Amino acid sequence: METISPPVPVPGAESTASLATLLGRWARVLGDEVALTHVDYRDSADGRAVALTWRELDERVGTVAARLSGIAAPGDRAAVLAGQSVDYVVAFLGAIRAGLIAVPLFAPGLPGHAGRLAAALADCAPSVALTTTADIDAVHAFLDGSAVRPDVVAVDALAPAEPRDWPAPDADATAYLQYTSGSTRTPAGVVLTHRNVLANARQACTAYGAESRTTSTVSWLPLFHDMGLILGIGAPMVGGLASVLMDPLAFLERPSRWLRALSASPGAISAAPNFAYAYCASRVSEAEKSYLELSRVVSLINGSEPVLPATIAKFQDAFAGCGLRPEVHRSSYGLAEATVLVAVSDAGKPARQVTFDRDRLAAGFAVPAAAGSTLVSCGRPAGQRVRIVDPGTGEPVAPGEVGEIRVSGPNVGRGYWGRTASSATFGLPPLDPETGEGWLATGDLGVVFEGELYVTGRLKDLVVVDGRNHYPQDIEQTAEEHAGVRPHSAAAFAIATDDGEAAVVVLERAKDSSVAVAELAAAVRAAVSAGHGLGLHDVVVLPPGEVPRTSSGKISRARCRKSYLDGALTGRRLG
Repeated sequence: METISPPVPVPGAESTASLATLLGRWARVLGDEVALTHVDYRDSADGRAVALTWRELDERVGTVAARLSGIAAPGDRAAVLAGQSVDYVVAFLGAIRAGLIAVPLFAPGLPGHAGRLAAALADCAPSVALTTTADIDAVHAFLDGSAVRPDVVAVDALAPAEPRDWPAPDADATAYLQYTSGSTRTPAGVVLTHRNVLANARQACTAYGAESRTTSTVSWLPLFHDMGLILGIGAPMVGGLASVLMDPLAFLERPSRWLRALSASPGAISAAPNFAYAYCASRVSEAEKSYLELSRVVSLINGSEPVLPATIAKFQDAFAGCGLRPEVHRSSYGLAEATVLVAVSDAGKPARQVTFDRDRLAAGFAVPAAAGSTLVSCGRPAGQRVRIVDPGTGEPVAPGEVGEIRVSGPNVGRGYWGRTASSATFGLPPLDPETGEGWLATGDLGVVFEGELYVTGRLKDLVVVDGRNHYPQDIEQTAEEHAGVRPHSAAAFAIATDDGEAAVVVLERAKDSSVAVAELAAAVRAAVSAGHGLGLHDVVVLPPGEVPRTSSGKISRARCRKSYLDGALTGRRLG
């Protein structure tokens, strides 16, 4: 499938080169209207709103840019080491306005991510670290043990600077480095140009129905995450949208906070991984629902692979009484190497769901069946091209055949920072004769069925035992059907043994379960054997909250596999 969609029209887009340039334009148009709100729950159960108007945001960004212009040169890296806040947005946009390469990271102290932070800093070698007065001591302490010695600037402690004109950067200059999760390797920074970022933000605005003064974005996703950054900063700067932010921990502590923010933000557009929708459905009480008014929500993006039909149904059933409309659910596919968004289900109707024969799908062919693996469509490409190829040869596969998803468009990044291996992933032939754009090898498996994209898994996650392919998400769903397994906690992966590849499942026991560990493990083994014809090498049962997850809350199969192989799970194993 190769599809091209028209870009969203943005006033002055042709001559606009950066998010910071657009901020200046919106500051002149929208002035004293609220641009950005952070609802802070650290010291208040009800939340304390900190807001900036477009003019205030523009002035603060200019102040940061002025400070940076005196201590760093264009093209230097500026790492953002701060918690979720309006100051994070100010720091990020200030770096871009000054012509530096922004590196959206996080403050030291994020549980389980110190190694990732150290590796990313070593990789990008920033000349300056942007933080806040609340985090500056922790940043200094962290850097004292690092080979990296950037200047440290607290963006909330700067005296206002005199307004000045800032030159627009070259559209093909690097805007920021989007670091990948680093769960399977040293974190890699995707090089994203101003052209890439603006293209994808426009694609997102078109896809999700964004309109200035009519819609707003609401997000608890971390701003250092690809979707969190485009939803919380990129799309608002391109579309002139008000943005409402909260911390991921605030959501996890009380998921109703996210839904109340949606209720309070007419025309809300938001996003979350699959687990968050199930989490809301199970954790939001009837009393909390009485405060919700969700009929004005425009788009709720589910960007997980896979998007689970049962989760969509559970969330819709839980909040239909609050006015939630089924058609606002938008199944999406994307990745950091393409800035974020690649494809999305059609607006105005629920995403299509198709059940495919499980064995035929594992063999590489999408054949509809009465029972098997039900996949949710990710729709069509958003202003870019998608094709399915044989991952070995790069040649397009036949219609209905599973292969690697490849993407081409103005939103695809330039490569990985400082890595010659980028040529194996970016700019692959055949090149477009008009634009010169090549293809991005995503490493994801998918199929085009009746004109829509279905993601089936990841090449590196495929479980191959005795010559048969098994998709880990299918195994995980089967394991989680047992009442003694905590929902959305299972991870299935393959390991090498003396007898060849073998399958392992790691999961969490449900909090209130009285099922014995041995009995639970045996039941999971039996269910996987019956459902998939697969004998499990091991079933590891952990207490709730112990299965490794990514920074956005998704189960990380790669980290689970690594922890299993190096013995890190042994001490936490039940039974």
